Amino acid sequence: MKEIKNQEFSGERSLFKISDAVIENCHFKDGESPLKETRNLSIKNVTFSYKYPLWYSQNIKVENSTFEVMSRSGIWYTSYGIFSELNIIAPKEFRHCQNIILNKIDFVDASETLWNCSQVVLNDIKAKGDYFLMNSKDVKVSNLKLDGNYFLDGGENICVEDSILNSKDAFWNCKHVVLKNCVIVGEYFGWNSHDIKLINCKITSHQGFCYIKDLVLKNCEIIDSDLIFEYCENIKADFKQENISIKNPISGHIKCNKVEDIILDDEKIRKDKLEIKFI
Repeated sequence: MKEIKNQEFSGERSLFKISDAVIENCHFKDGESPLKETRNLSIKNVTFSYKYPLWYSQNIKVENSTFEVMSRSGIWYTSYGIFSELNIIAPKEFRHCQNIILNKIDFVDASETLWNCSQVVLNDIKAKGDYFLMNSKDVKVSNLKLDGNYFLDGGENICVEDSILNSKDAFWNCKHVVLKNCVIVGEYFGWNSHDIKLINCKITSHQGFCYIKDLVLKNCEIIDSDLIFEYCENIKADFKQENISIKNPISGHIKCNKVEDIILDDEKIRKDKLEIKFI
């Protein structure tokens, strides 16, 4: 493999279409798309300072590197990549990417990041920004600390474990989601979604779990949450709670402690298919 070390680059497409190379201790200062259409790269200790550094790339490994604020929209249409121990200051990174693994990354501005991606694995991630992982599919997340709203809107085939999600309107319009051992704080959790399962989770959510079909809550804890389950169908919920109210679930089986308030006054309720049991 070619070795490119200890260099600075300026100008548009400075290493366009380079392949089979190690790029180490370099700085891409200005000029758009320095590594566009590249293949088989190992990138280490590199600083990207300008726009669109890695578009249409395949089989790349990026380690111990920084994407500065003007390297926005930096990694799009890229597949088969491993990204580890990065400091990403720029927004809108990772769009339309496939088969990527992200390890130990700090997304300082995660706004509109990881959109329309598939086959994504995230481990040990910190992210601050809205609309993280929008419309992405086949996603596995472990140890994410998120501070941002509208998380995984439109996602499909999602597994999130051991994570802390401070996110309003999280998991809207989703299909086939499993959350395990997570803490979730945010209003309006999960509206308009289908097949949502939470196991060993702790949730605080004003008007959460509404308009969901096929909802499972197993060994969860719900705190300070009001008007939950409105127009929710086929619920299988077994949880502990404190200071909650329930409003007009359509159907399912709910088992919990005594709640603060329960409202059952809507004609959509299928009373023959709704059971609420207090233990």
